[in-house]
Amino acid sequence: MTVEKSTPPAVHLGQSDVEDQLQAIPEKSRTTRVGGQFWIWAGANLAPINWVLGALGINLGLGVRDTITVIVIGNLIGMSLFGCFVLLGQKTGATGMVLARAAFGRRGDYLPAAIQASVTIGWCAINTYVILDLVLALFGKLHWLDPADHNYGWKIGTAAFLMAAQVIIAWFGYRAIAAFERWTVPPTIVILVAMSLFAWFGLDIDWGYAGPPGEVLHGWDRIAVMSSVMTVIGIGWGITWFTYAADYSRFVSREVPRRKLYLASTLGQFLPVVWLGVLGASLATKSQSVDPGQLVVDNFGALAVPVLLLVIHGPIATNILNIYTFSVATQALDIKVKRNSLNLFVGVLSFIAVIFFVYQEDLAEVLDSFLSSLVAWVASWGGLMLVHYYRFNRIRPIPSARLFDPIGSKRLPDINWPGVCALLGGMIATWLFMAQSIEVLQSPLVTAMGGLDLSWLAGLVVSASIYAIFGPRAHFRYAERQAETASQIPADPR
Repeated sequence: MTVEKSTPPAVHLGQSDVEDQLQAIPEKSRTTRVGGQFWIWAGANLAPINWVLGALGINLGLGVRDTITVIVIGNLIGMSLFGCFVLLGQKTGATGMVLARAAFGRRGDYLPAAIQASVTIGWCAINTYVILDLVLALFGKLHWLDPADHNYGWKIGTAAFLMAAQVIIAWFGYRAIAAFERWTVPPTIVILVAMSLFAWFGLDIDWGYAGPPGEVLHGWDRIAVMSSVMTVIGIGWGITWFTYAADYSRFVSREVPRRKLYLASTLGQFLPVVWLGVLGASLATKSQSVDPGQLVVDNFGALAVPVLLLVIHGPIATNILNIYTFSVATQALDIKVKRNSLNLFVGVLSFIAVIFFVYQEDLAEVLDSFLSSLVAWVASWGGLMLVHYYRFNRIRPIPSARLFDPIGSKRLPDINWPGVCALLGGMIATWLFMAQSIEVLQSPLVTAMGGLDLSWLAGLVVSASIYAIFGPRAHFRYAERQAETASQIPADPR
């Protein structure tokens, strides 16, 4: 029997104490209610950002059918892979960036952890900006301001208020996040059902819309734009959640059947993304706009006020995950600061980023550039992590207790160069196959292919291949140390 020395458990005074410092979530602090995972992921995606993503396909020149096809097929693939990372959190009790220590090394993991922390700031800023846009549209309907003006003071003041609300909810940790989603998502769904019925049956939606008059895309141009949209709102959307998955599934008891957890989490992601993506695409046929406030106000008229008041919760539900994940990703950098304090810090950084978005004129281009760039690292990270945990670790498992060893541990590599090189190689491959909105940043390869975007596929395959070839030696060497350690521990006299 193999014996593994593990980190002593902390003294558990309550859920917040368990979460203050980075540690494995013990079984007694976990929940057997899998429904919480469904509501968390559904709430995170029942947000106006997904109207924008659906409308983005129309804005870039695609028709309704092509946009819906990309959204449905892409998210089927992306969310099915997302579920694999959900299961890792339940199995180990570790966050996504702590799980990465096995593949990147104890200090090598600083690279992905730093990237993840930075990405959450960008997401928090974008989602707050979308809330801000909705609120300003509401204020315009109430005649509190002139929507034609820039209203920078209103925008910045409202952003500060909303950011504070998001930080407060995230402050109280997983249980508060799960409770917020569980109580707010169901009534939001009711409103969105009514909203969708009104839009699809009460408005003159052009379901046969194939593109701007006289500018309908054909042939290779159409395929190239579809591939770009697939990266942003299809497979790429599911991929962007890979690094978040374990941060929340680690609170689910190991007694919960894996299949049940997998289905609850993936459906919680898939259903709202597809639903709101289709809603955004259909509304955009009337205005070709990606502005969420304009999409609502232009299409719903007097109904815009109650709709805006009730669906404003969506981006808040998303941002409490971004704020929480920032805190645990930062702790994975061995920064000894409590999670609550880090919540305040990310709120300030995100607020600064919101101000940047307020002064951007073309939100569509900003969104496209930011979301596309996310795939460059998440697809690469996901590819090698899948190889590590669903291939290497199944052949020769390394106990998860090692992931929490202090710096200098001999049971984990300090820097696992195959993992680091696989990540960097995958990111380079992603750039080589990514269609950029900024022409000077686009690789000659994409230009030669007529703008075809296969970045997500290139990142996954290249990083997974590099790690599959060069990773086994390091993994199996440290797995052997487990057996050596076990052989040196005296047998239990009992």
